[in-house]
Amino acid sequence: MFFNVYGDNSVYQFIGLTLVFTGLVLLNEFARRTKYGGIISFIVVPILLTIYFITIYICAGLDQSWAKNNGTYVRMNSWFHYAKLYAADIGSVGFVLIKYKWLIGKKSWFKVYPFTIVAINIMIAVISDFESAIKGYKNMKEKGTRWWLSSEGVWLYGGWWNVLNGIAGIINIFCMTDWWGIYSSKNNDDMLWPDMTWHFILAYDLWNFEYTYCNLTTHSWYCGLALLLAPTFANQFWNKGGWIQNRANTLSIWCMYAQIFPEFLDNSIFSVVPSLYKGYENKLVKINEKPIEAEPSGQGLIAFLSIVANVCVISTIIKRWIERKRNPYTHSIFDDCEDYIEAYKRIDNGETEDNLENEAHYKLI
Repeated sequence: MFFNVYGDNSVYQFIGLTLVFTGLVLLNEFARRTKYGGIISFIVVPILLTIYFITIYICAGLDQSWAKNNGTYVRMNSWFHYAKLYAADIGSVGFVLIKYKWLIGKKSWFKVYPFTIVAINIMIAVISDFESAIKGYKNMKEKGTRWWLSSEGVWLYGGWWNVLNGIAGIINIFCMTDWWGIYSSKNNDDMLWPDMTWHFILAYDLWNFEYTYCNLTTHSWYCGLALLLAPTFANQFWNKGGWIQNRANTLSIWCMYAQIFPEFLDNSIFSVVPSLYKGYENKLVKINEKPIEAEPSGQGLIAFLSIVANVCVISTIIKRWIERKRNPYTHSIFDDCEDYIEAYKRIDNGETEDNLENEAHYKLI
């Protein structure tokens, strides 16, 4: 219903999904388990890539053909891709500082940083969602079609689903609770946010999948499925409480890869076209090629699920706020949930001594 993976390349498309998922899980493990892994992944590599990006744009400005025909320059030139890459990477760097207690990472006031950077990342996507809705509305009014052409030559189909999902994204920001409840794990492998339980993760994943499906349509098989599954999988099976760190790390790694190798996503046997592009079951969407028909039912369905999930989670938070008479943004609100309890067991003992309220509660459980 959501993707055209029934044609001649379907085997390769599922192989691609498996490879991306596995690669992200493994690279996240490399980045999180050692100090050198984090430094290489989120400081050294991004510096080298920044030099590469600047070189491409300078050479393109000098009319050098290799740069003007470079996939990064042609297919990944929108403000969103660069904003997302550097916002995610800045998030990962901040999380490294917190878990190792380096520089400002040891300051108590810096514990609100994860909420701040995640909120910024969500708002970047929300703005992009609203942008698509506005352009779709304007084109419908002026040209009788909701299709609009992005700067990267991809036709997007803007509508009410973007608005609904944008609202869901704003709600999702306030589904993050206990903003200062950030800790290091006992072995310093992870930055933990115990109160970020499955409630938020589910609401976030539905919202973000809809975002990618509407706005990164030709990439959403990978950045909407594999990229979202990787951190959730790690959090579920061996890294409880570390979801937000997993998410930032895998997002940073994916953005770097996609920025350098867009052909893998757009012009290879691994490329996947969403069902939105009706009639493209066995062909790719070429740059600037306008689809004849649209099938936006998938966009509408996921937008509905996204808003419902986020409304349910924020309603649960408000209900617990009233019942417990406890501010959910300065205190834990899900500390009776299994996710929270398992994550709390992983916190460094020295940090639990500074959190007497939660420690007392945990002893009673």
